[in-house]
Amino acid sequence: MPEGPSLVILKELVHHFEGKEIISVEGNSPADIERLEGRTILSFQTWGKHFLICVDGFTVKIHLLMFGTYRINDRKESEARMSLIFKSGEINFYTCSIKILEGDINSHYDWREDVMSESWNPTRANESLNAIPDTQICDALLDQNIFSGVGNIIKNEVLYRCKVHPESLIGKIPKKQISSIIKEARKYSFDFLRWKNNNELKENWLAYSQKVCCRCDLSFIKKDTGKKKRKSHFCSNCQKLYQ
Repeated sequence: MPEGPSLVILKELVHHFEGKEIISVEGNSPADIERLEGRTILSFQTWGKHFLICVDGFTVKIHLLMFGTYRINDRKESEARMSLIFKSGEINFYTCSIKILEGDINSHYDWREDVMSESWNPTRANESLNAIPDTQICDALLDQNIFSGVGNIIKNEVLYRCKVHPESLIGKIPKKQISSIIKEARKYSFDFLRWKNNNELKENWLAYSQKVCCRCDLSFIKKDTGKKKRKSHFCSNCQKLYQ
């Protein structure tokens, strides 16, 4: 599942279509995507893992799910979920969820929850965490209403860098560590963006998909954690468990 930084990259790749008219629309999406035909793209935006195509009066929300892909000025052999054709090129989306959001996009999203937004509010994130003291931090980091855009890679890397065990209870983690996790979630998201743009993301993974802790030279534990049952990669020696 693409995480927030990957969708920011997509937004950058299609930026040149802003202000362009959609000549035709194709695809097998059950959503009323034909409404886009003849419309002009006002802007492309992202909120966490949502890619947003904004036109006058409504917005098309795209979620790439676990296996969604896209092609710009290129097509796969399989039928697209949605294809937007312009005079100067096309954008094709595959294996994704598409929904129509009516009205002003700002009425649908709180940009303070998006870790990559200029409006990101760490104080709000801290308040949200304080309200769920019995929740494991691995689940909280994947909560899109607290850390919109954070996915499993970012979760693992943030907790490793902050030396916190993924099964730690939020209410037991020291406030200083909570602040570090919030700060690192944003910082690592922008590091992720830079590294991925430079084709060096995997080279900078310290925990995700790694076998040995670079601090302790001990084997990583890999297990499904939290209520979400997402895979965690962690060192049981240097990542402290707070319970």
